[in-house]
Amino acid sequence: MSSDLTRRTVLATGAAVAGTAALTGPFAGTASAAGRRTPKAKPTIVLVHGGYADSSCWHGVIQELQKKGYTTIAGSNPLRGIPTDAPYIASLLDSISGPVVLVAHSMGGTVITNAAAGKKNVKALVYIAAFVPDVGETQGELIGKFPGSEVLPVSVPVAYTRPDGTTGTDLYLSKDGQAAFAADIPTAAFRLLQATQRPFDADSFTYPTRAAAWRTIPSWGLVAGKDKAIPPAAERWMYSRADFRKVVEVPTSSHVAMISHPDITTRLIEDAAQATC
Repeated sequence: MSSDLTRRTVLATGAAVAGTAALTGPFAGTASAAGRRTPKAKPTIVLVHGGYADSSCWHGVIQELQKKGYTTIAGSNPLRGIPTDAPYIASLLDSISGPVVLVAHSMGGTVITNAAAGKKNVKALVYIAAFVPDVGETQGELIGKFPGSEVLPVSVPVAYTRPDGTTGTDLYLSKDGQAAFAADIPTAAFRLLQATQRPFDADSFTYPTRAAAWRTIPSWGLVAGKDKAIPPAAERWMYSRADFRKVVEVPTSSHVAMISHPDITTRLIEDAAQATC
């Protein structure tokens, strides 16, 4: 075999190997990447607190959600009643680009039920031991529908002056309110909650609901099995009526399930996020 023939054979073989590498290298990788679906962006999680609390009640849940890569916003609920609270939270929703999972505790459930109506970016609602009113209903009607609420007797009424000069009544949770509101958290944690609470206007129980966002937005719910603020039977009834996609019951939980069971609360929120966004 001549040296020219040998050289030609080696060059041809090398070109073939190089060609194969090119087809299985960068171009093949690009084709593979193009064939893969781009993961959906995670929704923003908006958390709305209820009465006798503030946004700090979500700290444990926020930590868990942030570990999982979710952007979280703890909306500060004014607790003045539907005419004030719902437009305020609605304006917060309008400020967020992209999908939203809207979560509420207790009286916050009434707020999101009204605030989320017509909001196309809200893809799921999650109710944590919360009110789920229908149009025309009041919180006063719902909390009295089933026996078992013990929170009003440990509430302290305090007069305040409204912007128009009239007198309103705020309700504060007293230092004796742990058994009725947060029996399954440490006493030190309850004292902190009680000291930082935002009072709510007593008239909050009287405003009729104007919209029912759960009729058009998929919803999830958590029942607190030992709730003495909103009776568990009321939570089950409201969730069933609204035909929630998923309901989780925590048999040992007090009203503040997001504090005593942040892991379970977080998993339910993530279920809603993954199912709808």
